[in-house]
Amino acid sequence: MAQRHPFHQWIQLEQPRLGTSVTFATDEFFAAKERIIDSATPVFIEGKYDDHGKWMDGWESRRKRVEGHDFCVIRFGVPGIIRGFDIDTSYFTGNYPPEASIEACVSDEDVPQEGWVEILPKTNLSGDSHHLLAIDDERVWTHVRLHIYPDGGIARLRIYGQVRADFSGVDGYVDFAAIENGGRAIACSDEHFGSMHNLNVHGRGVNMGDGWETARRRGPGNDWVIIALAEAGVIERVEVDTAHFKGNYPDRVSLDVGYFESDEQATNDSPRWKPLLPKTRLKMDQQHYFEDLLETEPATHVRMSIYPDGGVSRLRLFGRVGKRSS
Repeated sequence: MAQRHPFHQWIQLEQPRLGTSVTFATDEFFAAKERIIDSATPVFIEGKYDDHGKWMDGWESRRKRVEGHDFCVIRFGVPGIIRGFDIDTSYFTGNYPPEASIEACVSDEDVPQEGWVEILPKTNLSGDSHHLLAIDDERVWTHVRLHIYPDGGIARLRIYGQVRADFSGVDGYVDFAAIENGGRAIACSDEHFGSMHNLNVHGRGVNMGDGWETARRRGPGNDWVIIALAEAGVIERVEVDTAHFKGNYPDRVSLDVGYFESDEQATNDSPRWKPLLPKTRLKMDQQHYFEDLLETEPATHVRMSIYPDGGVSRLRLFGRVGKRSS
């Protein structure tokens, strides 16, 4: 398994399927601004050129011949707390910016003119490299502005953090696992074929790669994933979707809930887990709905165990904030 980066437990706030977009760039002569948040890993295609020059997989401005520097603005689809950045200059070697800084703000505008706060001071960059930069700030933001000095190309800007939804006045079922509400997959036993962060995104999986899938287990035990709920609540309805998983879906699934003060306490071996759904058989390529669940108190985290291994496309955990409905 590839080594995980230090922000693996946080979601990517910049991903387009959350509604995030690049709303402005001072210049995008060589490579379009939208590529900087493309969900795909950047690539280099030898010998590929367009009308402006060498095609590059990222955002790239022209060589600046006047005073100033370039920047771009990214508007989140859902507001969030930023925990870290990856400024990725993959394949940019003689054309990467030597320095970058990042500001954030809260605004209803696509391209805010005021309210910007620096959250990452000017930082040295290297070519063809990942720059993993932690942020210690609890404020919720709607936009970031990436400054590059003076010009050049960035392959990707990954923005890791968490969504903070407002549940005040909410009446009815809430999907506590949904990424747009603030749910997060924080740990799992294995994600060899598919990321645990696919489990709680909007909509059904588009293919088998758009789900959580473990390697084939050759020894004892079973695989598991832990979800931090968007808000403490009682789970009253569950959906486990095995869309596109046919020869590799889990034979059975079980769910446990727990109330933890922090993500660090919600470990697989904690004795505080309580059963929500006993071991239940699954079927291939199908949405499974469970409403006959065991009585539980409000929980902050859910553990899904699959037996012995396999792939699950989506997990939905519906309930009401703080208490069981009458």
